[in-house]
Amino acid sequence: MLLKSLSVNNFKNIAEARLEFSPKVNCFLGNNGMGKSNLLDAIYFLSFCKSFSGVNDTLIMRRGEDFCLVQGQYLRRGIDEDLSLGMSKGKRKSLKRKGKEYQRLSAHIGSFPLVLVSPQDIDLIRGGSEERRRFMDMVISQSDTQYLDHLIRYNRSLEQRNKLLRDGVVDHNLYLAIEMAMEISASYIHSARSKWVEQLMKIFDRYYRAVAGDNEVVHLKYNSALNGDGVTMESLLNEARRHDEIVKYTTVGPHRDDIEMELSGMPMRRTGSQGQCKTYTIALRLAQYDFLLNATAMKPMLLLDDIFDKLDASRVERIMEVVTQPSFGQIFVTDTNRTHLDEIMSRTGGDYRIWEVQDGIFTSLSSAQ
Repeated sequence: MLLKSLSVNNFKNIAEARLEFSPKVNCFLGNNGMGKSNLLDAIYFLSFCKSFSGVNDTLIMRRGEDFCLVQGQYLRRGIDEDLSLGMSKGKRKSLKRKGKEYQRLSAHIGSFPLVLVSPQDIDLIRGGSEERRRFMDMVISQSDTQYLDHLIRYNRSLEQRNKLLRDGVVDHNLYLAIEMAMEISASYIHSARSKWVEQLMKIFDRYYRAVAGDNEVVHLKYNSALNGDGVTMESLLNEARRHDEIVKYTTVGPHRDDIEMELSGMPMRRTGSQGQCKTYTIALRLAQYDFLLNATAMKPMLLLDDIFDKLDASRVERIMEVVTQPSFGQIFVTDTNRTHLDEIMSRTGGDYRIWEVQDGIFTSLSSAQ
């Protein structure tokens, strides 16, 4: 899959931009805060209908403006496609594909697969369990539409149950229908997550060794209260019912799941150095790319946002060796250091384009075909 061109209006600090991309490597060079990452975010916006920075939709629009619009022209499975995602103050987002508007934005997720590697990925290690659940959900949803449907249903039922708990309702009959729906979706979510972590672990180990060498051993473990033999969502809810009534929220279920991340038998969040943590998250994202490539039979777009900072020269070299292999498709990369970008472009030996970014304005510097 390729993003052939992008049109941006009033997205963050980008007032207006029209860019045509290389099918291989696209580089954005500039100081921090100039808009490099915002351009990648606009691409992400078209795939996921939200910003990767997690900001509220109202903060996506350029200050002082009352609308924003991002449009992309793609080559997907050999067919030209166009996407348009716009927002206006006081109105809901509107996503159109080939001119036809989606009724549910969730139906779009996974159609245009994308992997983003960014400095914010450190939150996968240092952050709370919600960051790692979000990682699982985002990747699995791109390859399994039923998973996303079950996730939406589970979260809706969870909100309903929590409302009953907050209101002090103790009549079990009122909980019954809600908990039956939670049971069905929880079973699907748990099964999908278990299989995914097992699959990802094998790919992740290979990429970590490719970047860091063979001296360190990585491990991922899926933690869930549903892991035990014979454990069901129904049994968990029954056991926790009295406690949930006291604390007034649901304390068990997939919304409490986590992934343990280890390096050489030690927890990454406690013992990993800055360089090790960055290597760990980059390898996770590359494993995510490999997983989606096999699951969707499409090469996802790979967005590399300022990934070379705080890495030693040997690890930078290995990362470049990996991402310029034929198994990777279209790449978008940002950096403050042109040396890294020139090195990537020289390795590809093919088509590339590079822009300088200054205050949301993109100036073409060079290209090769």
